[in-house]
This record gives sequence, structure tokens and C-alpha cells, in this order.
Amino acid sequence: MSTSNSDDFTKVLMIEDDEELAEILCEFLYQNSILTENFPEPYSAISHFKFNKNYDLIILDLSLPNLDGLEVCKKIREISSIPIIISSARSEIEDKIDAFELGADDYLPKPYNPRELIARIGSLLRRTSHTSPKEEIDKKESEELFRVDKANYDLFFRDRALDLTRGEFEIFSTLYESKNRAISREEILESCQTLDSLSCHKSIDVIIGRLRAKIESDTKNPKYIKTVRGIGYRFCQ
Repeated sequence: MSTSNSDDFTKVLMIEDDEELAEILCEFLYQNSILTENFPEPYSAISHFKFNKNYDLIILDLSLPNLDGLEVCKKIREISSIPIIISSARSEIEDKIDAFELGADDYLPKPYNPRELIARIGSLLRRTSHTSPKEEIDKKESEELFRVDKANYDLFFRDRALDLTRGEFEIFSTLYESKNRAISREEILESCQTLDSLSCHKSIDVIIGRLRAKIESDTKNPKYIKTVRGIGYRFCQ
């Protein structure tokens, strides 16, 4: 089992019996702010996931020992809506159709460039919203901390109104409405009326910095607005 440790990384559960390949992928993903934990044996992976669901996404091989990956996909989907990417050398159309019908969200045939895997992870996380049990537990606390009044462009933090510019309010609202989902800078531009298409990514980063200064106790280690490397930002509960 391959592991690393960082609270700010995207967290991925991998089920891959080729441990040499898993090690390579884990290292590459780690370099791109994705923390990956691999299980080569599917029953162990399922058992672990039942009691440890604080993951953002699953990467699943199909040709596994003891239990076929399609069955693993089915069992995972019975207990969770977490995004699943199939990573398999099996490229038959029947396997692909079965995988999607059983609940897989993407299918990446081996061999592939790890950069494509990074891109697919980013794309899938932008399109889906997965809330872990821990995030559900923290939801009430977060909602009590923040109150957004869109009609009057007001943001209240700990029952105190914050002095925000229109751009700061729009960016915060965009992130807050997509809690725990990575939002790209392009999506932020499209969602904010104040920011036109000529606004650069650097302008968004500057505004994010100002927001952090107003709501974070430690701007270098933010609790609420986190950077997702290669994608954009995520509001965390």
C-alpha cells in the first residue's frame, strides 16, 4: 500500500494490483498535489473504503485478483456516489459499456500518459461534487460561520458583516455555492459579472488573497479557501 501525507491535497483511493505501476502513478500524482493511497487487493480496498470515505475520487483497475473490477465498481456504487475512473488494459467495448452502466464516470485505457490521468481527474472533479462524511459533519458548523446575502451583496462571517468589493463577493459566492468542489479560474470568470473575459488569472489570485486575509486566521495555511494546483480553488467546509 502506497501512501503520503498532506491535508491540502486532492485525495484519491486507487485499486491497482500492478504495484510497480501504482508506485509510479502515486509519485506522479503526488507531484501534482494529489495524494493517492493504493490497495492491490480489491476486498481490502472495499473494506477500507467502507470505514474511510474521506476521498475525492477512486481510480479502479479491472483485472484484479479475487474480484473483477466491474464487481468492485458495483459494490462501491452501492455505498457511495464518489467519482470513479476506470484505469484498465481491457479496451473491449463491452467492458466499457458495463463499467459505465455500473456507475463508472470515466474510462481510461492502458497504457496512457500520466498527464492524461491528471487532466481527467481535474475534469471529473470540476463536473462532480462529492461530499465526504467528515465534510457532512462539518457542514453545520460551516453554515453557521458564513451567511451569504446575495440580494444585498453582503457576506457575514461569525455574525459580522465583512467589507467586500463586488468582485470579492462574487468570487466568494461562486466558491461557496460549490462547496468542496474544485473550481477553475475559467469557471470563476464566467460566474462573476464584475470580472470580464479580459481579466487575467492573476487578478483572481489577488482577490483570493484579499478574501483569505478577511476570513482566514492563517493565510499561508488557509482552512476555507484552498488552492487546487493545476485547477483553481476550492471552498472547504
